[in-house]
Amino acid sequence: MSGWLLILALLVLGGVLSTLGDRLGSRVGKARLSLFNLRPRRTAVLITVLTGALISAMSLGLMLLVSQRLRTGLFELDQLERRLRDSRTQLNHSRAALITSRQDLERSQRELHRAESGRLQARNQLVLAERQAGALRRELVPLNNERRRLEQERDRLNRDIQAKDADIRRNRAELARVTARISASARELKQLETNLIALRRGDVVISSGQPLEIAKVQISQASQARPVIEALLRQANLNAYQRVLPGEPANRQILLVPRSDIARLEAMISHKGTWVISLISAANVLKGERQVLAFPDARPNRQVVQAGEQLATTVLEGDERSPEQVRSRLNLLLAAAFTQAQRRGTLTDGLQFDPASLNQLATALNTRPPGQAVRLEAIARRSSDLADPIAVEIRAMQTIPMAPQLQRSAGGR
Repeated sequence: MSGWLLILALLVLGGVLSTLGDRLGSRVGKARLSLFNLRPRRTAVLITVLTGALISAMSLGLMLLVSQRLRTGLFELDQLERRLRDSRTQLNHSRAALITSRQDLERSQRELHRAESGRLQARNQLVLAERQAGALRRELVPLNNERRRLEQERDRLNRDIQAKDADIRRNRAELARVTARISASARELKQLETNLIALRRGDVVISSGQPLEIAKVQISQASQARPVIEALLRQANLNAYQRVLPGEPANRQILLVPRSDIARLEAMISHKGTWVISLISAANVLKGERQVLAFPDARPNRQVVQAGEQLATTVLEGDERSPEQVRSRLNLLLAAAFTQAQRRGTLTDGLQFDPASLNQLATALNTRPPGQAVRLEAIARRSSDLADPIAVEIRAMQTIPMAPQLQRSAGGR
């Protein structure tokens, strides 16, 4: 009803305004008025145009003033269309999300069903495990009885071992009184016997006084001392790990060296020159122990033996022809040569020689003519410093004329 009233009002208003405009134009034309220096006819046309524009403006203004829908449609139509499109897009997204949610719900229900099935299976397995645990408990009873019997047997064996240890200690004291009267060479045998007793108590992998690492370094400035010592400690710790805890990763420090000794060593090797540094075990170490005590030793490097130098000599008598006698004499010569090298300060733990050449020499000595004595010499093959290995060769020289085939020698590596 308001729409019809609005249309009726616009018609009435248009008729009134057009009538007023027409009369106003007629009067202006008759009065021959002029606006803006225009001719009267053009002034009348301008008045008519302005009246028509006023009719349109008032009509539109009245419609906008009266109709809220017209204002909305005229000024907010584009925004409403955009909102409508956005709403339709959100509706489509919501529908897709709803479909996805329904699918997730169905999937969750299936997973819940599988979880229920798994829970029932787990419960069945739990019942089965409890039955097996009961059976194992019943089987454990005789095993516990057997363990108690073995523990009693172990205690009895421990008592027997303690009694035998007492006998060993008495024998050791008697052995110490006897070995006190032996010469310097016999003292080495006593050390071997002591090591044998230590072996009875456990697997000795590092003996007292044994070098863990030996290095020859050239120091040109004092700042090099600390890195050299740290590298030597790391390598010695790795060597100790490989001997004491074989097969385990070297992931911690088992080598213990007093800080005062390290500081004294650093102060010593800070001077320029060539040094031979060694880390020496302070005690016997059994396999499986978790600590290795050691102390450092540093000496200025020097030459120990010279190439071609005679280190030891012995005579193989004419009646010594059996393989045991020849081998014993050769071993004695090598031991004397190594002892001589140790007296000169070498830090190596043995000699280097060619076993094949030594065996050939031993065979030749075994087959020499009866009654021929042979002079055996251990000769250094090359010059060696404190930390260098000592390479020797054994030369055989006849003291009584002997066959040419005995003119042999064993070469060192």
